[in-house]
Amino acid sequence: MAFAYVAFFLLVICIFKPASSQQNNSTLIGLRSSISTNIHPTSWRSPSGTFAFGFYPQGSGFIVGIWLVCKPADIITWTAFRDDPPVPSNTTLELTGNGKLLLRTYYANNGAGEEKLVANIERSASNARMFDSGNLVLYNEHSDVIWESFSFPTDTILGGQNLSEGGELISSASTTNSSTGRFHLKMQIDGNLVSYPIDTIDTSVDAYWNTATFDSSVTNLYLNYTGGLLILSNDSNITVFSSDSKSESSAIIYRATLEYDGIFRLYSHNFDSNGAYTTSLMHYAPKNQCEVKSFCGLNSYCTMNDNQPYCSCLPGTVFVNPNQRNKGCKRNYTDELCKVAEETSSYKITDMEKMSWDDFPYSRKSMSEEDCRKSCLQDCNCAGALYVSGDCKKVKFPVKYAKRDDSSKVFFKVGLKSIETSGNRSIATAMKPPVVHKTSQKTVVLICVMSVAFITCSSIAIAVSGFFISRSRSVKARMRFGSGNLGLAHELTLRAFSFRELKKATKGFREELGKGSFGAVYKGTLYKGTKVIAVKRLEKLVSEEEVELCIWAYELLVARELDKLDLSVDVDLENFEKMVMVGIWCIQDEPGIRPSMKSVVSMLEGITGVSVPPNPTSASTSA
Repeated sequence: MAFAYVAFFLLVICIFKPASSQQNNSTLIGLRSSISTNIHPTSWRSPSGTFAFGFYPQGSGFIVGIWLVCKPADIITWTAFRDDPPVPSNTTLELTGNGKLLLRTYYANNGAGEEKLVANIERSASNARMFDSGNLVLYNEHSDVIWESFSFPTDTILGGQNLSEGGELISSASTTNSSTGRFHLKMQIDGNLVSYPIDTIDTSVDAYWNTATFDSSVTNLYLNYTGGLLILSNDSNITVFSSDSKSESSAIIYRATLEYDGIFRLYSHNFDSNGAYTTSLMHYAPKNQCEVKSFCGLNSYCTMNDNQPYCSCLPGTVFVNPNQRNKGCKRNYTDELCKVAEETSSYKITDMEKMSWDDFPYSRKSMSEEDCRKSCLQDCNCAGALYVSGDCKKVKFPVKYAKRDDSSKVFFKVGLKSIETSGNRSIATAMKPPVVHKTSQKTVVLICVMSVAFITCSSIAIAVSGFFISRSRSVKARMRFGSGNLGLAHELTLRAFSFRELKKATKGFREELGKGSFGAVYKGTLYKGTKVIAVKRLEKLVSEEEVELCIWAYELLVARELDKLDLSVDVDLENFEKMVMVGIWCIQDEPGIRPSMKSVVSMLEGITGVSVPPNPTSASTSA
């Protein structure tokens, strides 16, 4: 056992190359060093010139980042402030005299300026270095690393770089736009490396690729210097992508990138002595572009044509932007048409073979094919119905994760009165417009006046009658109560007593008979002492242990850390998370948003999807 630990320790030493050991292969950036967008050089280069850090042209401005210097086009490997607009001219980067890496922007129109920290560090830096590995590192006066770009990857990891446990890569928007895109790759704490669309809660339904490497002792994802992509754990190393290379070479740069299309690709860039290079695609996953969920957007599906992905709209929908087909589709009929569907025959059902989706249905019932068609046709919420093994599974718009499937059949609702876009107007076509009957202005005014007069008179009459009836009943009740003779009515009906009446009946809650779970019980009399009663005075209990438990459970749910709950038994975390979300929905302070028991059963059975609930104690705790 001791030999195994020693061997693993030596392996870690061999695998990792700390930034401090690379200083001989770096460019020193001293205090008060600066670069600018309009004065060359606009970047700090690594010693061999392979990588650069500084201002990279994008659109009409510049982004701040690190890139691999290549021809015909450079390759961006890291970006600062990726979702901010490109900076204009007259912008500088400076390692200031007090050890801060600062971006200063000056606006020509008003002379105002803005400052941002590129590296958020607590201690002051003494110098910075740009390495041939593509890593930008800041050091203190003791040559200790206090910040490095390798610790904050955007969409790429390079040879020698880690993606730590719980970390993620987020794709860029496009090949020319480095802002946040539509997909992300997570090195999960359960040891599984998984790809998801960006705007999801990252459940198994949302995942489109994973390594199925479940290991609670996983430490990180690591791309070594020979091109091997490994998941490192305390017990063993799992190979995600292998490499044929057996030796390290400074002439080869390895790059693993989650690209804008959602595909995770591993490249090698081979440089010769003259600076020329060749790029090779070593591995990629998933292998089929159409396996990337949401690649074609909502209400659409993907097919491969000549090894190229092709996006198509589902029946009943049209492209949001025909020039950008991966932006998804929208339905070709409006809610108003659906509401009057039976009168106008404004839509029909179209069958589509070999189609399915991975979305949760809002309704699932056993019925015949024909009944499934009719059910969707008559349901305004139904976008389509998946018919499998006698089950009719209906989904609403928008439809997510539609895909080709050889074993399924789908019924889609198609609008006969489609919506076409012309300029900034929406035009309804393919249906005769309804006849509109106009009413004269004089008639409309007369109707309005008569209606207002009738409503006013009725309201006054009701108010006067209600006042006298209430007054009469109050007088009669007081007379009966004072005389102590309520007749049969007080035996058969319930009566509400005021606090003052009960206080008088119990002589100020003087004689205590006992205590219950919610307060003390007092002896009292009514009807001039002829009727003995018991009065329970409720005490207000305090929305704290219960509130703290709810808050704790909700925080663990949002942070995806429900595994921290010690349940003393093994549970399926996915089902447990669903039950916790259903439970929190059921204890909401606002009764109107609590689900019905029918909805609860549907959510627990998996018929209806469960969304993340709001904090159940937000209203009470803020009060």
